[in-house]
Amino acid sequence: AGKRGYDLSSLRARQVGARDFSEFDLILAMDEDNYQNLLRVCPEAHRHKVRLFLSFSRRYRGQEVPDPYYGGAQGFDLVLDVVEDAAAEIIDWLRG
Repeated sequence: AGKRGYDLSSLRARQVGARDFSEFDLILAMDEDNYQNLLRVCPEAHRHKVRLFLSFSRRYRGQEVPDPYYGGAQGFDLVLDVVEDAAAEIIDWLRG
């Protein structure tokens, strides 16, 4: 990520909390397991906010974001390609 100009040093993973469903407009899951787990704990009124990250992707739609840890340096490059593709579409979607 750093080679492409992204500084991720301040980002930390955390568990989704109950308040997140009411506080955020969009909650993205990177894979089907996480998507199903989110739907299981999400209140019915907020289920429309939960989406698969790659549902926004043109190039990788219908796939899951791969786990980069099993692909070496190339795995991380692939994940970044996938994330950049979907992120561009998310930006377009947000701009409406």
